[in-house]
Amino acid sequence: MHRRTLEPMLPTVVFAVTLLILGTFVYASLRAAPWVPIWSSDVQRFLRLAGVRPGQRVVDLGCGDGRVVAAAARAGADATGYEVSLVPYLLALWRTRLGRLGHVRFRDFWVVNLREADVVYVFLMSKVYPKLQAKLERELKPGAKVVTYVWGLPGWTPVRVDTTPGRPKLFLYQR
Repeated sequence: MHRRTLEPMLPTVVFAVTLLILGTFVYASLRAAPWVPIWSSDVQRFLRLAGVRPGQRVVDLGCGDGRVVAAAARAGADATGYEVSLVPYLLALWRTRLGRLGHVRFRDFWVVNLREADVVYVFLMSKVYPKLQAKLERELKPGAKVVTYVWGLPGWTPVRVDTTPGRPKLFLYQR
């Protein structure tokens, strides 16, 4: 094809790619949460609160840019994140592959079985918590930990809450 025949298609291609990217953001927002990253300094708080150790299986539901996955892998965990929004997924893929730190899957976490997880990290909208709690109760093994960022799980009693002044709360639960 000649350049002249491709030029009229360029606006359509740009529009289609933009629509695809925005569509994944909307889909992620409707399924569980829009992409809002955890503060970098709070990642270490998560690791300490959860007691992440080498060899543990850590799962990040809606992993965004992969910073929790990479940090858990740096701590020696077998870390996996799930993301359905294209741009954050690509950032997470870059972050984890560059340092060979954990795994990121472009997959809806609602269809993933969490039975092997030792620690599950969650920063989602609280409106999905009832559905999430049912999933966690069905799938998590005894002793598995769940850490939520900002909002606690209604009806569950945390074993510990990190209330560092000026920072969002982190809630630790254990099955």
